[in-house]
Amino acid sequence: MSGTIPETLGQLNELVAVDVSENSWEGVLTESHLSNLKHLKELAIFKFSLLPDQTLVINISYEWIPPFKLKYLSLRSCQVGPKFPAWLRNQNELNTLILRNTRISGTIPDWFLKLDLELEQLDLGYNQLSGRIPNSLKFSSQSAVYLMWNHFSGSLPLWSSNVRTLTLRNNSFFGPIPWDIGERMPMLTELDLSHNFLTGTLPVSIGNLYGLMTLYVSNNYLSGEIPELWELWDGVPNLLVHVDLSNNNLSGELPTSVGSLTILIFLFLSNNHLSGEFPSALQNCTYLRNLDLGGNRFSGNIPAWIGRTMLSLWILQLRSNLFNGSIPSQLCSLSSLHILDLAQNNLSGSIPSCLGNLNAMASKIELYRYESQLMVLTKGREYSYRNILYLVNSIDLSNNSLSGGVPEGLTNLSFLGTLNLSINHLTGKIPDKIGSLQRLETLDLSRNQLSGPIPAGMASLTFLNHLNLSHNNLSGRIPTGNQLQALDDPSIYRDNPALCGHPITAKCPGDDETLNRPRGDDQDEDEDGAEVEMKWFYMSMGTGFVVGFWGVCGTLLIKESWRHAYFRLVYDIKEWLLLVIQLNLARLQRKLNL
Repeated sequence: MSGTIPETLGQLNELVAVDVSENSWEGVLTESHLSNLKHLKELAIFKFSLLPDQTLVINISYEWIPPFKLKYLSLRSCQVGPKFPAWLRNQNELNTLILRNTRISGTIPDWFLKLDLELEQLDLGYNQLSGRIPNSLKFSSQSAVYLMWNHFSGSLPLWSSNVRTLTLRNNSFFGPIPWDIGERMPMLTELDLSHNFLTGTLPVSIGNLYGLMTLYVSNNYLSGEIPELWELWDGVPNLLVHVDLSNNNLSGELPTSVGSLTILIFLFLSNNHLSGEFPSALQNCTYLRNLDLGGNRFSGNIPAWIGRTMLSLWILQLRSNLFNGSIPSQLCSLSSLHILDLAQNNLSGSIPSCLGNLNAMASKIELYRYESQLMVLTKGREYSYRNILYLVNSIDLSNNSLSGGVPEGLTNLSFLGTLNLSINHLTGKIPDKIGSLQRLETLDLSRNQLSGPIPAGMASLTFLNHLNLSHNNLSGRIPTGNQLQALDDPSIYRDNPALCGHPITAKCPGDDETLNRPRGDDQDEDEDGAEVEMKWFYMSMGTGFVVGFWGVCGTLLIKESWRHAYFRLVYDIKEWLLLVIQLNLARLQRKLNL
């Protein structure tokens, strides 16, 4: 449905529940829509959208006191603000309050706290609320609290032990995570404290949260080592499936107790100061889909057992560490892998030719699947992917010490979007079948020792929008046509002394002769053709002039009656023009005399 909500809705005075969610409402809803609904217990106006264009405005007078007592109120993606709705000040029977994305600002009013509610769900997310959150809020069994994307500040609130879901991300909370959070809120199954200003260490009491399934504390300022959070779970089934501790200042080695997270699916530890060898305890995490250890100080070899025990991996990101040794060929067994990022390490040896067997990069995913969020380097920049992360196919082995050639098998990955092998010691030719990578958007082979010509098939890469072949030993004419016509930045081919042709200034052998050579047969033929065309042009123009001239003048010479009529017409036109000029002069003189 669309349009405005009619005021006649208020005439249905026996209504107990009103749910007009998931419609395209617009206009204004006032107290006149609700003033006769004395038995109303549930009200839901919801459109699943976080867009700023909220077409429905709920404009209820500050003084209005509703005749009903709601138990359930859900208003989403409609304008309720700018202030916290005052008409709720007598709604002391509420057990669910959802005011998500309603443009409310300011602080939570004191009168709301005095209602002494015991809520099953409190959702004030995606607003501009600020100030501190009092610890006096009460919640019933298995309750959920969503306060994300506001401006709340102060220390983290600790509420009753009944809270199961606590989402406080993207606020301005500061200070440490309470050391006793595991004892005070033992029923937590989802804890999201990411994107705040939290400091201190991870409390050991988190290990007491036996039912915890998701733990997000990324993008804070936490420091110290990760404690053996899960060593207390011995003999107790572990339910954690998503752990994100990325973008903090955590240090030390990953605790061995991480091996008890046997159903873990997502593990994000990037951009910390973690060290040590690749955690062997992760061998037990056989259900891992996304593993991101990038931006740390892990060292040693990349273990071959990844290809034997983590067969479900979608994403393996180990960039910006201190790993050395060769790339294990066992990684080729990861048939579901679609992002492989080993860039900025100390890896050596050749690129395994079997990487062309990574089937996920050679086929299209038809159905949406959730893969969390990841920063991916593509098109020369880092991009954050979330909703379409499952569609991103990338291999980045740049900035290592890899040698040997570019494996021909990589050209089998027909859905590969990014291939970055730059800043290595690769030799040999660019594979002739590089044109088979029809979905390739980014190709960076710069700063190697590649030689030979640029394959002509590269011109058929119609999706290619970032290309870098600089600082190699490539030779011959740069291919032209199709997509390469748009990639005309000379820096793409810089420091390849033997390359020639557009768009660089070096000319290929024969280019100057083509421009300056004496007229040859082809030029003579072209010019002969041009001369013939010009002759025909002049002949046609002369014929047209003769026919036109004698068609008029010849008739006048031969036909006396037509000749008299023609000159009479010329005489009459002359007399008419003189009369018009005289009349206009006379009018002008009269105006000047006035």
